[in-house]
Amino acid sequence: MATFIPLISSGTAGPLGVLHLPRLWLKASLEARGKLDSRYPGCGKGYDQMTIDALGLKTDAVLAFIKDKKPTYPQFEAWIKAQPGVKLDAASIAKHNAGVLGYIHNDATRQGVLANNGIPDDANAPKDAVRLNDLDSWQEFHEAELK
Repeated sequence: MATFIPLISSGTAGPLGVLHLPRLWLKASLEARGKLDSRYPGCGKGYDQMTIDALGLKTDAVLAFIKDKKPTYPQFEAWIKAQPGVKLDAASIAKHNAGVLGYIHNDATRQGVLANNGIPDDANAPKDAVRLNDLDSWQEFHEAELK
């Protein structure tokens, strides 16, 4: 069975406007079907947990819904909107999105991603985790599927 590297960026939002939520849905959906590349967690402790916590959701409930119902992305957002206590007000979403965009990897992670992509670690290099994670996923996809 083929496995997939998730190529939806953490910098992508769906109709609710929540950054990383489409990527979380994709990774959890792929993992629930045994199709997620082993280098990626279906639901990790970083952006995945940050997003779940920001929305006031429970990790087990999110993963169970995705596993059991196999929702499309709009169905996933509809389920989220129906959850008691969910935080979808503009201020909560803006705070979460700022956290996603403002997250900076440590120096070793940044240097490793840049080196793997042949990009010098200089003043023009990306520093934020969203772009570095994108570069990392694109490089891994290239190595696995396009080389």
